[in-house]
Formats: sequence, structure tokens, C-alpha cells
Amino acid sequence: MGTTTPPRTLAEALRARGDESLAGLLRARPDLLNPVPNDITQLATRAGTRASVVRALEHLDRFALQTAEALAVAPDPAPYDTLLSLLTGDGLDDGEQRDDVGAAITAALPGALATLREQALVWGEDDRLRLVRTARELLAPSPQHPSPTGLGPTVAEATAGMSPGRLQEILAAAGLPATHDPVSAVAALSALFTDRTRMAELLDTAPVEALSVLDRLVWGPPYGEVTPNPTPPVKWLRDRGLLLPVSTRTVVLPREAALHLRAGRAHRVPEPVPPAVAAAAERDPQAVDRAAAGQAFMALSTVEELLKLWDGGGPTILRAGGLSVRELKRAATALDVTEPVAAFWIELAYGAGLLASDGETDERYAPTPASDEWLDLSAEDRWTHLATAWLAATRTPGLVGGQDAKGRALSALGPELDRSAAPDVRRRVLALFAELPPGTAPEAETLLRRLRWERPLRGSAPTAEGSDLRSRLALWTLNEAELLGITGRGALAAHTRALLDGGEDTAAALLSPLLPEALDHVLLQADLTAVAPGPLERPLADMLSVLADVESKGGATVYRFTPGSVRRALDAGQAASDLHAFLAAHSRTPVPQPLSYLIDDVARRHGHLRIGAASAYVRCDDEAVLNEILADRRSTGLRLRRLAPTVLAAQADPGSLLEALRDMGYAPAAESAEGDVLITRAGARRTPPRTPPVPVPEGPPTPDDTLLGAAVRAIRAGDTAATVARKEPPEGATGSAPSGTLPRTTPAETLATVQAAAMTGSTVWIGYVNADGAASQRVIAPVRVEGGFVTAYDHTADEVRTYPLHRITGVAELAEEGER
Repeated sequence: MGTTTPPRTLAEALRARGDESLAGLLRARPDLLNPVPNDITQLATRAGTRASVVRALEHLDRFALQTAEALAVAPDPAPYDTLLSLLTGDGLDDGEQRDDVGAAITAALPGALATLREQALVWGEDDRLRLVRTARELLAPSPQHPSPTGLGPTVAEATAGMSPGRLQEILAAAGLPATHDPVSAVAALSALFTDRTRMAELLDTAPVEALSVLDRLVWGPPYGEVTPNPTPPVKWLRDRGLLLPVSTRTVVLPREAALHLRAGRAHRVPEPVPPAVAAAAERDPQAVDRAAAGQAFMALSTVEELLKLWDGGGPTILRAGGLSVRELKRAATALDVTEPVAAFWIELAYGAGLLASDGETDERYAPTPASDEWLDLSAEDRWTHLATAWLAATRTPGLVGGQDAKGRALSALGPELDRSAAPDVRRRVLALFAELPPGTAPEAETLLRRLRWERPLRGSAPTAEGSDLRSRLALWTLNEAELLGITGRGALAAHTRALLDGGEDTAAALLSPLLPEALDHVLLQADLTAVAPGPLERPLADMLSVLADVESKGGATVYRFTPGSVRRALDAGQAASDLHAFLAAHSRTPVPQPLSYLIDDVARRHGHLRIGAASAYVRCDDEAVLNEILADRRSTGLRLRRLAPTVLAAQADPGSLLEALRDMGYAPAAESAEGDVLITRAGARRTPPRTPPVPVPEGPPTPDDTLLGAAVRAIRAGDTAATVARKEPPEGATGSAPSGTLPRTTPAETLATVQAAAMTGSTVWIGYVNADGAASQRVIAPVRVEGGFVTAYDHTADEVRTYPLHRITGVAELAEEGER
């Protein structure tokens, strides 16, 4: 018990770990938990599967990955000193390796190795380090998958299948004595290439052109093409085994020779230390907060304007899903932004649950009931809602306008915009911002370089746009954060720092005093305009948006009153007296006389014409007005005819007739079948209650401590059942079973053994098949045996259970402590 035996397999190495270490493995690689492994052996098997290993490698930083790559080209197993030498070189380098880099590698290697061990990618003691076989297959050099190190196969691998005569010729040309068999010949050639002194003497005799060939191959790729009659330098290298044939036209530089030329280094540029994020500018933190708050207010205004734009029913949904290019352009024009920025605001509102499909036959986008609740919140709470939704969203508006893998255009609100890495990249980018002093704006290129160091494999595949997805996500994050008020003038705002720490209330409290207060008044001017010198209170803004048209935006919003806008207010049920009272109550200046005349004039003519459904009809008490309409050539398309002196019938629907007469300069009003004026109220269209789109997770979610504790206990218990020592059955008994298989005993033997264990309070090992036919091994302590059932404490499940005796395949007693 006092001595420890080095582990012979990954399962043994995992079995020797403590519970905290196993929980750390499951936390780092949550895919191993689905489902919970039955025992340690199954956990080790699952940890070695290709999909799981690839996922683990993708989450390594660059130096941990370089450490794994170095182990993949090292002997198996490799001592710690060999691994360190592959990363730092053997001290006889070509001048490129600096002492400070070597010291940094020496300091960082234990941490990288600990990370690989924690994630079960490396196991074994320091004198026998082993890379998991699947990881070695993925990272080791091969003609189909070149190693990131640029190294080729070993001499033994490259000469496999070579004739013994050819091996002896290579030995003779290299100045080595002949051997009696191919194995010793390969060993002699490998020893030559790994001996720095003898290798240097051999290269001293090489032609200059031959050394130039080696220089082109040394850092990879190590493969080169040759002609049937190679040049003298290539022939010289091939004769001495410095280039070994892979095929009739391809040669390769052996790994041992390449390591000599590299001064023993596996990587040209080891990166043990993460690149620092440089500061592009340092600004006043208060100025940063004010700029971010100003942009946050603009973000709220833009989203509100978008909701108002689609308030009466937004654009139709494409058959393939999403928003058409024409509708995106229309929204961009209405919001006075570019199309990519409009796509961002639309996706943000959709991700926050403020927009959704209405689900009707003619499916359209419209505000949700949640948007009304959002509008009732304070400005700072509305911003935290948007910012929180943006941080967690996997939808990526930056992809809009691009193409998918099949060459189809990606549309806003389309189904192909989810990228599971987006939330992680956003939070990591902002975390790097937060590491800088307040008011410091980072340099974008150094930030991207840091992200590539942290996840080199996730960003290794360039896209059609010329950069990897992770870098593009980071650049989009920088732009979107500035638009949303997450950052101000390129630096992280104080309210965002609080939001990243999980303090939404704190973030809202920090943002609140920086936002402009809502005003309850406007300034009316004689040119039929009103100036809002700041944000307006919601009832005032809603009413003014109906009564007037927005002419310009900025620090102050300019509204213009027109006959059409006043008629719109009258259509919404307002009377002329109501409009006069409203303007008088909310204007800091007297109501201009031209505006009063405009309201009275439009009100006098409003509703003089009445339109209802026949197909459609026009009714008016003034016959002269109807005569004027009939005589107007613009009414020809309506196909009007007189039914009575005060009534005209049309072959157009009431809506088309209403719009046509308004275009002709009249002010008609729609009426119901009872003859009452129909009041048109804005903002009546809402979708049914909708939940925001669920982010697409990047792999299994990280388990919490409760799940990890339960999983570790279950794995330990299952391992106990699978590895517990058992007594050998007496001679002639049927209970013997090979290790790892279910025990087999007769029903009589099973009943007798279980009854004896219940009376003595001992523990037994059973094989059990459940109702679904799944077989398992369990360690139980029987408490009661009656009625064909055994009630026992199940050490595997850590609870009391009842098992039917007919489902127990066999039973065996556990060995005593001294018999193990």
C-alpha cells in the first residue's frame, strides 16, 4: 500500500486521481459526461475517442498545443527533459533562439503539461510522458496530414519497406559500417543523424547546393518532388539518407536530420507567453463613459424607431426565412444607417425578443408583447436588457450579405446566422478590454493576435473572406460594442465593466446619471416645425410622431407638420380641439398662427367624404364635390358611377379608394356599416407571445458542482463494482467468470449466497439485467430477501434498491482484505 506503481494505461492514471482532479477533467471536457460513464475504464475510452480529443485540442492555447505537438514527434514514452529539449533546443542553435525565450519556455512548460494532464491528453510520470494515442495520430506527421511542426517521419518510418541492399548502400555512402539486418541498419542511421558531432562532420562534406536544398525543407513542408534523374546535390543527399524516398517522385527529409538542422527544436517560433494587448490610446475614463452613454441612448432610440417602423405590421418573411434585401434597404433608409448596421439593429431586437414572426398565413415580422413591456422600462434598464441579450446571442449579423457553404445568400433574420462561438468571443474580447486600465483603447491587431494564441486551432481555417471566423467575430464585436454603447471611443465603459461582472443593477445605476433626461415640451416655430431639444417623454413622443413627420435627427429632433400628418392624427380619433390643447400644453413657445390654421383647415375637410364597403362607395352631402371627383381624370381607374346624388360606387376596395382620393388631394374618412367614422389607431399589430431565440450552444454546457460531484461518485462506484476483488468459487461451482464479465450462477446458488450475505451483513458482487435488457455489474449489501426480491444497499448507485432475483445473472462474494 505504501508504494505506487506507475500507471500502465490511461484508465489506471485516471483511477489514481483524486475526486477533485476527476471533477476538473469533466469540467474541462463536459462531452465526457453525456451520458455519465459507468466506470473509469469507460471514461478513459471515451476520453480517447477522436471527436472528444479534437474538441479538447481546439480549446488549448498555443503553447499547450505546441507542447502536445512536440510530444507527438518525440519518442513514446518521452522523458520530461526530452520534451523540454524539443521546445528550447539543445543549446547549439543557429542564433535565432534567444536565452529569454528558453527561460520562458522552461517556466511555462510545467503549466502547459499540467493542462494536458488535467484534460487527459497526456498521462504518465515525468520520466514516461505519453500522449493519448488519438492525439498522437492527429498531431504526428504524415503525408496526408503534415504536422504543424513541419517535421517529417522518422528514419524508421520512412525506410519501412526499403530493401536491405538499399539500406546497406546508404550506410556505406554515409561512412557507416555494414550491418547484418535492416533493423540494426536503421538504428545506425538514426544514431548518426542524432549525433551532433558526426552529423556536423557529414554536412561539412556536403555541396553548397545540397545545403540549400536542406534549408528549403528544414522548417517544412519536409516533402519535395524529384525527377527520375535528380540533380547532383539531390542525389548526394539521397545517397546518404538525408532525403528518403516516399514514392517514385517524392522524397522526405527524415525527422532526426531536420531536428539536427533546427538545433533540436520542434517549432520555429515557440510561444510560451501570451502576446500582450497593446494600448492604442489612453483617454479620460469619464469622457469614455459619457461617449458610451451617448451611444447607448442612440441605440435605444434606434431600436425604438425600428419597433415603431414595424408597429403596424412589418415586412413579409421570405419563403426560405429571413428578410429580403429590398426590405433591409428600406429599413436602413428609414433608420438613416447603412445596411450592415441596419442588420445589426434588426438582429439585436430579434435576439432580445422584441421582434418576431406573427405566425399568420401571410407571415410578417412585428413587435412582440414583450416590446411593450420593454418600452415601459427606464432607459438604463432597457439598455441592460439589450446588452445582456447581445452578449449571449449566437446570431451573427456580420454574416448578412455573405454566402453559406452552398453559395446561397445569407439574409437578416435568416436561419443560417447562428455561430456558437460568438458569445465566447464577445466575452473574451471584452475581458481583454477589462484587463487594461480604465480609459485605455486596445490596438485591434494585438487583440486579434492574443485571441489566436488562446485558441489557435479554432482560428486556423481561413474563410472565403480571407480571415478565420474567430478573428472576424472579434472585429464585429469591436464595431457592435461601439454601436451599442458597450465601449466609448474605443475603450470599455464603467457600466460595461459592472455588467460583465454580473451586476445588471450596478450597470444600470452607473449608466442612469449619464443618460439625458426626458423632456415634456417642444419648441413650436412659425415654419410649421417643432424642435425637440432632447429626448421626449413617451406619451409626448408617441403623440407627436402621429401628428408630425420627423424631418431631421441629431442632438435635437425636428418635426414638421403637414396636411397629411394632421389628417393622420384626425384618423386616429383626435379632434381639432384636442390637437390645439395638446400643442398649447406641451409647447414652450406660443402656438404659431399658421399651425392653428393648418389644423382647422384639415379638420374642416376631414370626413367630408365617407368611404365604405359595397365593393366600395363614396358618400358626400355636397353633390358638387362628387361631380368634381367624377370629372377628374385621375379617378378613371377607380371606375366610379353615381348611385344617388350623394353616393358614388367604385369597383375598388375601400382601402385602395381611400388612398386614391387622398392622393387626389381630398381628405376622406372610412366609415363602418352603421355609418360611423372608423378610427385608425397606430401600433395595433402585435405577435402572439414569443420567447427570444435560444442561443445555439458550443458543445455540451459546463456542468455545475452538484452534477460533477454526483457524476464522480457514480463513476467511482461503478469502477468499484467493475474492479472489486472477488472470491474464487469453490471447485465445481458455476460462478467463475472472466474479469469484466457478468458472474454466472444457478438460481439456487444465487438465492443461497444472497440470503447468507443478508444474514452476515456482508457485501456481494452481482450481475444484473434491467427491464430494457441492459447488463451491469453492481456491488450490493443485501438487507432482506423475500418474495423473489432482494432489498439491498447498492454501493454503485449509493442508495437502497430492490432487485428481482430472476434478473440477477449471478453472484460472487467479495474477497477479504488479506485475499486481494
